[in-house]
Amino acid sequence: MRYDVIIVGAGPAGLAAAIYSARGGLTTAVFERAMVGGQITVTEDVENYPGFEEPISGFELTAKMQAQAERFGAVFIEEEITAMGMEGLCKVIEAGGKYYRAKSVIICTGAHPRRMNVPGEERLTGRGVSYCATCDGAFYRDKVVAVVGGGDSAIEEAMFLTRFAKKVIIIHRRDELRAQKIIQERAFRNPKIEFIWDTVVQKIHGETRIEKLELVNRKTTDITMLPVDGFFIYIGILPSNQLLESRINLDSAGFVYTDEFMHTNIPGIYAAGDIRYTPLRQVVTATSDGAIAAWSAEKWIIENEDAFEVDCVEQ
Repeated sequence: MRYDVIIVGAGPAGLAAAIYSARGGLTTAVFERAMVGGQITVTEDVENYPGFEEPISGFELTAKMQAQAERFGAVFIEEEITAMGMEGLCKVIEAGGKYYRAKSVIICTGAHPRRMNVPGEERLTGRGVSYCATCDGAFYRDKVVAVVGGGDSAIEEAMFLTRFAKKVIIIHRRDELRAQKIIQERAFRNPKIEFIWDTVVQKIHGETRIEKLELVNRKTTDITMLPVDGFFIYIGILPSNQLLESRINLDSAGFVYTDEFMHTNIPGIYAAGDIRYTPLRQVVTATSDGAIAAWSAEKWIIENEDAFEVDCVEQ
């Protein structure tokens, strides 16, 4: 089958790209191997997406986006893409044993936080366990929260949480932080921040919501319980770039380099959302990326229409 645009991934970036692409009159297919909506579907309350005075669940928000894209004619295909290549300017996608051809591809495969893989983490994600202080920090006004990690992101997000929480406890497996010195100094001066050194979290306790963390000291092996209202995990972010590593320019962490038009180094291939090298990963920035990518793809297709009559004919 042939489409004008194939979008890989149906998170907020992919959904926004689908809306703009399909509404622009381009035949559009969205491939998603798991659940439409991506990681945001596990968030119970989204409070910072413009246009919703009351909180809306991530599942409901992205379901609305999907319905909007489908209303404009976008097709959703529940298959995992296993290979991607090119024939001239035409892109060839393999998924579910079938081949699909497209004039342009928008990569919206996203990224995911590195998990601790301890008991209770998966079950309580969205119920006190979070990977995004910007998303969820406001829910913990006058509460006690813990942050695990010692890099720049962990310390910066811990300081952000002090705007809301009455106490922020940073748990680090070593006796010194990895964050830049200037960031460390700010954290050490903050009266709301406390530190627990040489310690790892080995279990997260709670029934319907988080109640406490089970900690073990790496030097003494002592086990303690830490009651908390929220727990933020910052031990790294992993890009979902398995299809891209040999084709598209990536930064040292594996995120895709694009220009301001979301164009990658390969003509006609764009990237949007969390997979992209970007300073902020939020639903609103992902949807913005997706809109720009779709708009850019449409312009690029129009500019190269003559070539597609040769390169991208139906097989």
